[in-house]
Amino acid sequence: MHTVNQIQYEKVILITGASRGIGAFTARLLAQQGHKIIINYANNDQEAQNILNDIQAFGGTVSLFKADISHSSEVTALFDYAIQTYGRLDILINNAGIMKLAKIEQVDDESIDQILAINLKGSLYTMREAAKRLEKGGKIINLSSSVIGMKLEGYGIYTASKAAIEALTAILAKELRGKNITVNAIAPGPTATELFLEGKSAELIANLTKASPLERLGTVEDIAAVLDFAVNEASNWVNAQVLRVNGGII
Repeated sequence: MHTVNQIQYEKVILITGASRGIGAFTARLLAQQGHKIIINYANNDQEAQNILNDIQAFGGTVSLFKADISHSSEVTALFDYAIQTYGRLDILINNAGIMKLAKIEQVDDESIDQILAINLKGSLYTMREAAKRLEKGGKIINLSSSVIGMKLEGYGIYTASKAAIEALTAILAKELRGKNITVNAIAPGPTATELFLEGKSAELIANLTKASPLERLGTVEDIAAVLDFAVNEASNWVNAQVLRVNGGII
C-alpha cells in the first residue's frame, strides 16, 4: 500500500533494451517502488515476457513494446504507445545498446553500421522524441560507458558511439532550457552482464576484473542503484553530467 508521498513521486518510465541485463534489473527495481514501467525490447520476446511476469507477480504496473530503436518510425510508435497507455511520460532511460569488438583496421562495414545505428542513432531518436514529449520535471538518462576513459584496444567503434552520447547529453540539456527537463548520462565500467561477457576471453575478463582498485567487476545492482538515484527526486539538481560508475577503474 502506497503512502501519499510515494504516490506523489510515482513516474511513468520508458526503459529501452530492458529485456535483460541492467535494463531488466532496473525495470524490476523501479517497478517495486511503484513506478509505471514500459519495457522496450527488439528481439528477446521470451525474456521480455519473463520480466513482465516477474513484475506483475509482485503487483507492479508494467507493459511491453517491441521496437527497434534504430528505426525512427518505431521510436515514434513506442512513444505514442507510452503516452496513450499511461497518459504521459516522465522519464526515458536510454539503455539499449550493442557491443562488437574489433581493431579499427579490421572492423567490417556491417559492424560499424550496427553499432552506430543502435548505440548512436537509436539513442538520438529516443532523445529527440523525449525532448518533444516528456512532462515538465522529466528526466532523460543515457547509458554511456567508462571505456571512453579507458581507451581499450578493440573498443574503438563502441567507444566512439558512447563518446557521441556524452556530447549529446550535455548539448541537449542546454537546449531544453526552460522546460525543467534534466539530461544526464551514467557510464558503467566493466559490468558482469551478457553484453559484457560475450565474446571475451577468460584472460581479458580476469584482467578487467582486477583493473579497478576494488578488484571486481561491477554488478547490475551497482548500476541500477545509480539509475535509481538518477530517476529519484534527489537528483533534480544534477543536469548535463556524466556519472561514472566503475569502482575507480579510471
